[in-house]
Amino acid sequence: MPKHHTRNIGIMAHIDAGKTTTTERILFYSGKSHRIGEVDNGEATMDWMEQEQNRGITITSAATTCFWKDAQINIIDTPGHVDFTAEVERSLRVLDGAVAVFCAVGGVEPQSETVWHQADTYNIPRIAFINKMDRLGADFYSVIAEMEKKLGAKPLPLFIPDGAESDFSGIIDILSMRKIEFEATNFGSEMNFLPIPDSLLDKAREWHTHALDLLSNFSDEIMEHYLNGEEIPLALIKKTIRKATIHQECIPVFVGASLKNVGVQCLLDGIIDYLPSPEEIPAITGISVKSEEPVKITHNASGPPLALVFKIQNDRESGPLCFFRVYSGVIKKGTAVFNISKRKRERINRLFRMHANKPEIVDFLESGDIGVAVGMKYAQTGDTIGSEGYQVLLESMIFPEPVISVAIEPKTISDQDKLKKALEILTREDPTFIYKENPDTGQLIISGMGELHIDVLVTRITKEMKVEARIGNPQVTYRESISREVVLTEKFSKLLAGKENRAEITLKVSPLPTGSGNIYVSHISKKELPVEFQEAVERGVHNAFQTGIRYGYPAYDIKVELIEVDYSELTATTFAYEAAAALGFDNACRKADPILLEPIMKVDIMCPKPNIGEVMSHLSMKGGVVESMESKTVLDHITAKIPLVNMFGYTTALRSMTQGRGTFAMEFSHFSRKEGSL
Repeated sequence: MPKHHTRNIGIMAHIDAGKTTTTERILFYSGKSHRIGEVDNGEATMDWMEQEQNRGITITSAATTCFWKDAQINIIDTPGHVDFTAEVERSLRVLDGAVAVFCAVGGVEPQSETVWHQADTYNIPRIAFINKMDRLGADFYSVIAEMEKKLGAKPLPLFIPDGAESDFSGIIDILSMRKIEFEATNFGSEMNFLPIPDSLLDKAREWHTHALDLLSNFSDEIMEHYLNGEEIPLALIKKTIRKATIHQECIPVFVGASLKNVGVQCLLDGIIDYLPSPEEIPAITGISVKSEEPVKITHNASGPPLALVFKIQNDRESGPLCFFRVYSGVIKKGTAVFNISKRKRERINRLFRMHANKPEIVDFLESGDIGVAVGMKYAQTGDTIGSEGYQVLLESMIFPEPVISVAIEPKTISDQDKLKKALEILTREDPTFIYKENPDTGQLIISGMGELHIDVLVTRITKEMKVEARIGNPQVTYRESISREVVLTEKFSKLLAGKENRAEITLKVSPLPTGSGNIYVSHISKKELPVEFQEAVERGVHNAFQTGIRYGYPAYDIKVELIEVDYSELTATTFAYEAAAALGFDNACRKADPILLEPIMKVDIMCPKPNIGEVMSHLSMKGGVVESMESKTVLDHITAKIPLVNMFGYTTALRSMTQGRGTFAMEFSHFSRKEGSL
C-alpha cells in the first residue's frame, strides 16, 4: 500500500472523555471489530489488561491497525494519566498525527491540557472530536471557547451538533451544508443526508462563513473566490484545511457521541483528509554511532533499515512482543537485525500487525509502518533496530529516574522465583520501573514514577501474574555520599578448605561534586598486582557502591582510588581482593562523615492566573525554589525545584487551590544533601 495512504495516529484525552469507546467505534466501522464492546461493561478491545477493564482506564498503549476507504490507519492508544507520562511520551514519539477527544460536558479538563502541551512539544498535528453530545450538560460551543481560552488553539469546527443532551439528533456538515443522521438500527453504520433544519440554517451559515474566513488566511485562491463572491470548490477547501492542520495553524473540530454511534465515520474521514501521512512529516534526527554527529533520516522504503522500539508487552505464549515504528528501509521476518542500542544481533522470527491483541501475520514492514516483532531477546523500550552497516541511533528516549520505592516480598518460597520473573518482565516493558535486592535483608525493592504507577505495577504482579506478595508503604529513594577524604588500609585473611586467602589494599575515598557519579581509579601497575586481582578490587568497589554506607541506599558522587597493595603470590585469591575492596570501601566511607542525599524534583506547574499567588506561597512552604515563571494566554507556567518528600499528596493540594484546573508534571532533577538525618 502506498505510504501516502497510511496514517499513524494517537487518540489522546482526559480520563473519561470517551477515548476507548471512540477507538472501539473506529475499529467497528473499519470492519476490524466484529461486535461493539462497551467500556461500561468491561468489554473494550483495546483495554486488554484485566486491570484496565476493572479500573476503566487505559494504561498500556496498544497499537492497532485498521482500514478505512483506501487507507490504512495505525492507532496508538495513549494513556491519559499523569503517572504514565513515559507511556504517553513514548506513544507521541512515533505518531504523525493525533485525535484529541474532549467531553462535551467536562470540556478541556486539566489532564487534556497536560497531554495537549506534550503534543505541542513533539509538534504533532491534531484534529479534535467533541464527544458525549448526548449527555446531560453537553455544550459544544463552550468547549470550542475553552479550546481557544485554555489551550490557545485555533479551533475550526467542520461540524456542529443538531440539538444536545436527549435532543441530540445528528450533526450538520458546514462545508457541504447538509445534515447527517446515523441509522440507530445498525449501530449508525448507515448515514442519511438531509437538508439543514430551518432553525439551524443561520447558525450553519455563520460557521460556514467563519471557516472560509479562517481558511482565506492560508490560501490566496480561497481569498480570491471569497472576495469575488464565487462558489469555492470543496476539494480546494479540504486541501487548504489539510495544509493548515499539518502546519498546526488550525484544529479541525468534529462532533458526535461515540456511545450512540454518532459522528465517528466523519471523524474517520477527517483522519484521512487532514492528518499527515509518513511522507509528509519532516525528517527526524538520529545520531551516528561512529561520528556522534546528527543525521537526518527521511522516510524512504529503499533506504537502510532503521526502526524504533517504542513498547514491549509480554505475551504468555510468544514471550516479549516488541512494538516498533519503521522510519527507513524494510524490516523482514526470519532475518537477523542489529540492535544498535545494545550492540547485539537479534533475530526476528515473526512479524505482526496488531488488532488490539489479535495478530495478523505479515512478511515485512516498511518505512512508515508500525508493527510487532517476536523473537528479539535483548530489545528494550527505546532501542534502535537496524543494520551493522548503518549504525544510527534514533533519538534515544530519556526516561526520568524512578523516585518512589516500595518493598515487596513473596508470601511463600515458591512465589520467590515467580516474583523475580514477573519483575524482569515488567522492567523490559517499562524503563521507568526498576527493582533491586537489598543484600543485607534480602528484601526486594521496586521503584517507579508515582503512587499510581507503583499501584498499577503491584496489581499486575499480584493479579495478572498471580504472584502472592506483601507490599510495604511507598518510600522516597535516597542516596548516600561522603563529605571528606579518608585513606584506609584493609587487611583480609580467611582460611577456606585449608588454603589461606589473603589480601591487603589501601584505598583513598574522596567526595565529588553533586551529580558527578562514581569514579574508580587504580594507581597500581600490573607488575605490582596482576590483572585478575585488579579486576577483583574494581568489582568489589562497584558492588559496594550499590549497597551503600549506612542505610543501604546506593552511594553516589564518590571517588575511590587504589593507592597501595601488599601482594603475595602464595596467598592471593580474587575472592580475598574482592572482599577486601568491599570491606575497605565500607570502613573508609563510614569514617568519611557519610551524608544522605535526597531526590530534588523539577516540577512544572500550569496554573490559572487568578490562583498564582496561592500556588506560589504554598510552594515556598513546601521548601520549593521557583526557577522561572512564564505567562501564557490563560495559564501561568511555573518551574520549581522541590524535595520529593514534600511532594506526596501534591495533586490533591493543587486541585483544591485551583478548582481542579491546575496541573503539574514532575521529573527527577538531581540529588542534594538532606539536612538533618533520617
